[in-house]
Amino acid sequence: MTAARHEAAKTLDAKVARLRADPRCRDFIIADAKDADMAFGLAAPGPAVGGDRQRGPFRSLADFREQIREIVSQGFVDVMLMSASTSDVLAREERLFDGSPVTPAVRMNDTTDIWLAAGSGTYPRQPALPFSTASIPHAQWGRLEPPGRGRPVVDLGLFSITLNGDAAADRAMLTAYRDFRHEAERNGFRHFLEVFFPNALAEDGTAAPLGVARFVADHVVRALAGVPAAGRPVFLKIPYLGPEVTAQLAAYDPTLIIGILGGAAGTTHDAFALVAESKRSGARVALFGRKINAAEHQLEFVRHLRAVADEHLPAAEAVRSYHAAIGKHGLAPHRSLEDDLAITHTAAAYCG
Repeated sequence: MTAARHEAAKTLDAKVARLRADPRCRDFIIADAKDADMAFGLAAPGPAVGGDRQRGPFRSLADFREQIREIVSQGFVDVMLMSASTSDVLAREERLFDGSPVTPAVRMNDTTDIWLAAGSGTYPRQPALPFSTASIPHAQWGRLEPPGRGRPVVDLGLFSITLNGDAAADRAMLTAYRDFRHEAERNGFRHFLEVFFPNALAEDGTAAPLGVARFVADHVVRALAGVPAAGRPVFLKIPYLGPEVTAQLAAYDPTLIIGILGGAAGTTHDAFALVAESKRSGARVALFGRKINAAEHQLEFVRHLRAVADEHLPAAEAVRSYHAAIGKHGLAPHRSLEDDLAITHTAAAYCG
């Protein structure tokens, strides 16, 4: 650890300021969600070379963290989301983000619908219940009691909720979010809000008669209506709700920055096209975890993702360029170029 921290301008802060000043701004924020160890257990880092996605062998936690170091050093993402334990090593012990334009963030809760260890049974299909392993002081300082001096190492966290149209379960979820916001405001801790699609919605559809996209958008608006500026999220992380509902949400409150989550890995074109289409609809953030982690070459994938987000390359052209780039690295693609140019349906729930 260095004796003094070198503060660097963070691209997240600059982009958020510009987007709030001018909602028509074309800035786009990319976050790498390297918090899968809060959900998947051994499989979180992804399969090792030749490994099976379900049975392994898997990459190690050390490999996982080394990939984070490389992506932060590259500087094309604006936010690196981690578990509290990984942040403790990289942000606090190593000071990886000192002097970096990348902002570190910590996943602040792990609701039951992301308890995805092998053999977890029906957790992902039961109505989600609130739970938090991490605390705000642990995220900020790596310890329960703040030292009483200096600035926290991390001042940004992700809080996640899943609503299902069940009054008791949804009240518990929103109560947990309210309590977190109050503690965060007292501690000067910023957050972004993740809202998943329902994981246990009634099959008759009565809880979402206008569809799950409208269900999520309406709940976001309603939940934040009672939250003043001091407690509001920096941005949202929600499934892509399609062009119509996303545009409506963006127009409803231009100060609310919409971010889309990636869901399952899918094809390379799935990832690039999702960024391009969601940006056209009003989103200004993409938070991809498995889509980045499953790539043949994560640095090349992120580089091309940035080119699409900044409108330097169309999605399909970026897929072709990515394949050419990984070929130069001597890597075999997971799919043929033709197959990787396909658009498939990728799940937008964490358990998908």
